Amino acid sequence: MTGRAPLHKAAAGAVVAILAATVLAADQFTKYLAIQNLPPEQAVKILGDFLIFYLVRNPGAAFSLGEGVTWIFTIALAVVAVVIVWLTATRLRSRLWAVVLGLLLGGVLGNLTDRAFRQPGFPVGHVVDFINTPWMMPAIYNVADIFIVTMMISVALLVLIGLRLDGTREVRAAKDGRPEVGQSEDAAAHVDGRPDADR
Repeated sequence: MTGRAPLHKAAAGAVVAILAATVLAADQFTKYLAIQNLPPEQAVKILGDFLIFYLVRNPGAAFSLGEGVTWIFTIALAVVAVVIVWLTATRLRSRLWAVVLGLLLGGVLGNLTDRAFRQPGFPVGHVVDFINTPWMMPAIYNVADIFIVTMMISVALLVLIGLRLDGTREVRAAKDGRPEVGQSEDAAAHVDGRPDADR
């Protein structure tokens, strides 16, 4: 079966940029609505105990850990964003990776925006959290967090299945150390002369 040709660099960059901008906009808009409409630190039940809105400003990471070293989280988010941009510019040709990295970048930029521009100021701004699902986890989070967590899981899955950033797949060796029967190293990475895309 012939796979689709890999993305051009410009197309991969466009996918990442559009998805990142969409997630960033959604995150900041929902935070704006939360600030304008929710009472601070008061539970507002939307769907009983299934979905609760609870507006807080979080100086730390998940579960409010590291409240005294907020600047470290700012640096970590910035580093992740820079790495994604660098990978997009230099190596990314896979459609699946473009989607995953674009959504991940949007989530990272959402929380990084809070760290940079919200009170008490750069680089220790507090992240706006307002979503609470106690049946799933004892934490309050936001739209950016949802994309960060789900896309990090997606990154792990793509690595496990052996899909590379350029759209080719890793060669799976047989027990004797040689390529699998019927699959040379070249054939494992290409189909009809093209990278084995994700598609």
